[in-house]
Amino acid sequence: MQAVEVERKGKEMKENPMKEVVLDKVVINIGVGESGERHKKAYSLLEELVGQRPAITYAKMTIKNFGIRKGEAIGVKVTLRGEKALKFLKDALTVKENRLSRKSIGDGYFAFGIAEHIDLPGVDYDPDIGIFGMDICVSLKRRGYRVARRRRKKSKIASSHRVTKDDTIRWLESLGVIVE
Repeated sequence: MQAVEVERKGKEMKENPMKEVVLDKVVINIGVGESGERHKKAYSLLEELVGQRPAITYAKMTIKNFGIRKGEAIGVKVTLRGEKALKFLKDALTVKENRLSRKSIGDGYFAFGIAEHIDLPGVDYDPDIGIFGMDICVSLKRRGYRVARRRRKKSKIASSHRVTKDDTIRWLESLGVIVE
């Protein structure tokens, strides 16, 4: 009877749901570098691509050489979570031919850029909007990370529970991405 219990505990330890790496969020950023008409086009493009209202990013300081003033709207970004995030990520990875550099991967995150938004599947060129590039930053987590971010009884995440670079690579390979 004890052998059956030990065997059952062994199976439970192998399939610990708390150790599963899951997608936390996908952040898409279009840095326009100027306000005005081009910024409005980037806003409408991002809203059309993901079906969600983007947030406007503002300049933190004045840079005369680039013609940027502090507080000027210079970009747009949107955060996706859940199924919507996973669907967009798979589409974006097809643009990169499901290949990522090992340099763009960190402990629980990875990032890459797309030079032209028209490379995304199902997106056609519109001469009124033009062509925009975008940065895509992906964050991974394990279940239980909320304890570090919550307001009450905040606690630290143990180093054994953090997502490592190898965990990130294994998660990417489960999506069919080749890490070079």
